[in-house]
Amino acid sequence: MNNCYVLDACALLALLHDEPGAAFVADVICAANIGEADVSMHKVNLLEVYYDVYRSLGKAKADNVIREIQNQPIAIRSDISDSLFEETGRLKASYKISFADAFALATASVMRAALLTADHHEMDTIEQSEPGIQFLWIR
Repeated sequence: MNNCYVLDACALLALLHDEPGAAFVADVICAANIGEADVSMHKVNLLEVYYDVYRSLGKAKADNVIREIQNQPIAIRSDISDSLFEETGRLKASYKISFADAFALATASVMRAALLTADHHEMDTIEQSEPGIQFLWIR
């Protein structure tokens, strides 16, 4: 399958909050529903979604959102293979990015998947410097 995607937190939050780019993310998830795409997200990035919803809407809503996400065709990765470990460390050491962004980037890199993101502020420089990481901008 050549349609392999990794979601970062801002892509999933755009969908949850119906922000610009939500339709793009929804289309990718629909493609996964019918077997035309593989969609993954690292648990570190899912944690970003959880604490964002928890902070703004409370624990009950955050727990509900996680249950809803778990019912979607999104493979939640919790592994930290040696290659993911090293790539996350390399990216975090090389760029001024958050730990979670380093995980999203490394997951996409190791999986040879496209990273769905809207985080131009953090990622534009990386896109120019890392030709091995494919970016799909949702907005």
